[in-house]
Amino acid sequence: MAAADVLVDTAGFLALWDAGDTHHASAVALQPQRRKQRRTFLTTQYVVDATATILLVRHSHAAATDFLETVERSDALRIEWAGPDRFFAASAFFRRRADQQWSFTDCMRFERMRELRIVEAFTTDHHFRLAGFTSLL
Repeated sequence: MAAADVLVDTAGFLALWDAGDTHHASAVALQPQRRKQRRTFLTTQYVVDATATILLVRHSHAAATDFLETVERSDALRIEWAGPDRFFAASAFFRRRADQQWSFTDCMRFERMRELRIVEAFTTDHHFRLAGFTSLL
């Protein structure tokens, strides 16, 4: 893993997929810039799950299916899977950070970013900045 990798969060995917999203234009412009810089995009199955669910609820089954098919076909995106070790590391981190309003999924992403030495997230979620990462949107 290179420190130049970028984690794509649910908010980043939604900004790309939803033309009505406040950050849509920025997300659409930023994605090819990062690819041109030969950055690797990665995400987690938790983010894919959350994004597909939100697209289903806000838009349609077709929108969620399109998203899932695109993720599955993409050669520009890698999914990092959580096994038991990663799950328990995120759980321990979640318990230690009772001072924050971070979800368990937030903690899963933050732990993965620390593990893989990733500092940038393709997201609008301010929790990433609170956790010490750079939010690109």
